[in-house]
Amino acid sequence: MTSLLIQYLKPHKWVLVLISFLLLVQVVSNLYLPNLNADIINQGVITGDIGYILKSGAIMLGISLILGISAITAVYFSARTSMRLGRDIRADVFRRVQSLSLAQMHEIGVPSLITRNTNDVQQIQQLVMTGLTMMILAPITAVGAILMAVREDAQLSLLLVVIVPMMLLVIGWMVVKAIPLFQVMQIKIDRVNQVLRENLTGIRVVRAFNRTHSEEARFDIANDDLTDTSLKVNRIFALILPVLLLIMNLSSVAVLWFGGHLVAAGSMPIGNLTAFLAYIAQILFSVMMAVMTLMMVPRAAASSDRINQVLNTAPSITDVDHAAGPVGESAGRVELRSVQYQYPGALDPVLHTISVTFEPGTTNAIIGGTGSGKTTLINLLPRLLEATAGQVLIAGQDVRQLPQEELWSHFGLVPQKAFLFSGTIASNLRFGRPEATESQMWRALEIAQAADFVRALPEGLASTVDQGGANFSGGQRQRLAIARALVREPAIYIFDDSFSALDYATDSRLRAALRQHVADATVIIVAQRISSITNADQIVVMDFGAVVGVGTHEALLADCQTYREIADSQAEVAAS
Repeated sequence: MTSLLIQYLKPHKWVLVLISFLLLVQVVSNLYLPNLNADIINQGVITGDIGYILKSGAIMLGISLILGISAITAVYFSARTSMRLGRDIRADVFRRVQSLSLAQMHEIGVPSLITRNTNDVQQIQQLVMTGLTMMILAPITAVGAILMAVREDAQLSLLLVVIVPMMLLVIGWMVVKAIPLFQVMQIKIDRVNQVLRENLTGIRVVRAFNRTHSEEARFDIANDDLTDTSLKVNRIFALILPVLLLIMNLSSVAVLWFGGHLVAAGSMPIGNLTAFLAYIAQILFSVMMAVMTLMMVPRAAASSDRINQVLNTAPSITDVDHAAGPVGESAGRVELRSVQYQYPGALDPVLHTISVTFEPGTTNAIIGGTGSGKTTLINLLPRLLEATAGQVLIAGQDVRQLPQEELWSHFGLVPQKAFLFSGTIASNLRFGRPEATESQMWRALEIAQAADFVRALPEGLASTVDQGGANFSGGQRQRLAIARALVREPAIYIFDDSFSALDYATDSRLRAALRQHVADATVIIVAQRISSITNADQIVVMDFGAVVGVGTHEALLADCQTYREIADSQAEVAAS
């Protein structure tokens, strides 16, 4: 945690110097006021010197005013610094997540990444905001108050030899017990977020299978688990505060008891006893403030470790030091040479020695059974996944030699599950091409067979899109996602089973319009229905991660047994 705080507080070093100066002013003021009060009692009240009382009282008011201004200013700059620190950490975590591969994001977990960039950052913010004042003010005040107490009466100060170690012992026990529990707590917060996220995104499936009660029970288990851990932590703190208050009150009683005897014996002025009590109160209050801050340290330390885990994760897919230049006009040519891919931790590769070429101006289809590796294959093309062996080439250049942003600029991807961003239809269509005109957007909607339902909306292109496109049907989301890719006008279109939610008539019209619009581009379609790809220039047949056939529909029917089996099975289903 220390290294993380140093890294993000370093840009604010001059603000930290100002805060430290303001806190020093507070410490000096707090330590001087009891001494001034003792002088008023000893030299003013007892002797009846009204002038001295008024003069010293005016000084006390002035010091109190300075104390108040410095305290307010220190809190303001502490809050500002902590908020900016949180902003910077969140930005860096977000940027690092953006650079991670799909496999790395899945390894950490999406719910965990969300928790780390929200709840974990908030824990560090709270610690910094409190720590910049309390953790600096408390120890300096405590040390200063001890020295001033000894100055008031060395004999009475021997009580501190018992009081301070007792309080430190209690605080040390709290820290040792709390840190492991806070680490476990953050993991259990991840679990609650995971269950909640799965339930909300899969609510239709939950209700369709009548699993509402079982999902409630699953959430209750995760929620109760988190609650139990939170209760254990709170029990520690619930025990700590009364114990510290008990020590504080017993200390005050002891000071009054022994100090009263010293005053009665005439060896200690009553003003000094009052000041000594004030310094004891400052010592104990400083320890209490430190404890309140230390309560945040274990949880912030656990959160810091989780944030560092993300920040220290080196992206598995990076640009080379001497990246190649722009691809050029032949960007549509895609070639795979003996490509193999194996997921991290898997025993066997999911793709085996794939060699295939997709030429510009052609429509290519990839078909195969479930789990045959179709989606994995197309994720290799824009380098969303990194081939573990072989080469993926765009216009003859290895994708590993191209800057990632240059590579991505040549692709228009429509994923298997159409995803829309919250905003408007226009903002979604302009996602890959911010400068797109309305006429270009309407042209894309016409081709995607989405223009009719968009025109029917009261606000047209300005119509609101809810998160994930939840206010549109599956077919409408697919067509809008296709239109978004068309607006970009890339050299390579990838449609990952992107027509599955469309009826046959809409599918047919869309493909006919698409064929005319993207005549010069490379089109790669992952398909499930053979009837929808019979006109493709090239069909790639996959089975268990290998290419078992490449050719036209007629050639594959004649030469590829796997393709014939798929065609026969679909024909039987259609006939029935």
